[in-house]
Parts: sequence; C-alpha cells; structure tokens
Amino acid sequence: MITGTDEKKCILQKMQLLNTRISSAFSGCTGLSASRFRLMQELLVHEEVSQSALQKSLGIDGAAVTRHLKQLELLAFVSRRNCPDDNRITLVSLNENGRQHVNHFLQANSEVVEGLFAGFATAERQALADMLERMYRNAQNL
Repeated sequence: MITGTDEKKCILQKMQLLNTRISSAFSGCTGLSASRFRLMQELLVHEEVSQSALQKSLGIDGAAVTRHLKQLELLAFVSRRNCPDDNRITLVSLNENGRQHVNHFLQANSEVVEGLFAGFATAERQALADMLERMYRNAQNL
C-alpha cells in the first residue's frame, strides 16, 4: 500500500522525470536547452535588454545568464555591447540570425507541447494548470 508521503514522493519523481524528458525532446529538436530558448524568447520580446534585467526576468543567477549568452553568441544568435551611458552595463539583443532561428524553435516548442497534451481534455489541462499553480505558490513559501 502506498502511503500519502510515498505517493507525494512518487508524484515529485514523475515531475522531475517529465521535466528531463521534455528538456531532452526540445533540445533534440532545436539543439538548445530550454533555458537558452527562454532567454531567446525574452530577447524577442525586448529589442535590447541588460544582462541583469534578463537575470531577473528569467529567475536565474548571473553566472548562468553569462554562460548562456556566451553560447548563444558563439552560435551567432545574440549580440552584446556596453551601454553607452554606463560601461558597467552590458546590453544584449537578438541579432537577425537569432530572429530567424527563433521561429524554428517556436515551431519545435509547439510540436513538443502538442505531443505532451495529446489526449487531454480542456478540463483536464485546466485542472492540471490549477494544481501546478498551487504547488508553485507553495514552493515559494519553502
């Protein structure tokens, strides 16, 4: 018999495994990690933004943002420059090559999402979204 605690642990393990599988599926389609894709999406919305603003909006540490940007720069997807008003600030933007690739990445992301939710009714998706939102709020209080 599964106890309440064991059931909760099992749910969390499945969520972790699901996250890993989703990341692998997306990475396999695009060659990018989910974090780098999120970063590129953020840059698509904002023409040019500081690295510190990216860090805050994505909720990841500064070193991770720097690593992701270096990799995206090597792939020729982003451009960085010093802020003309304050050289301590680095401004980042998606370049033309990055913009072209984002459309491909968005399509790949849509395919992964559609595959994940195949067979789910609207009410099931809404119930899942509500439960995950509650878990997210609970996690903020930990």
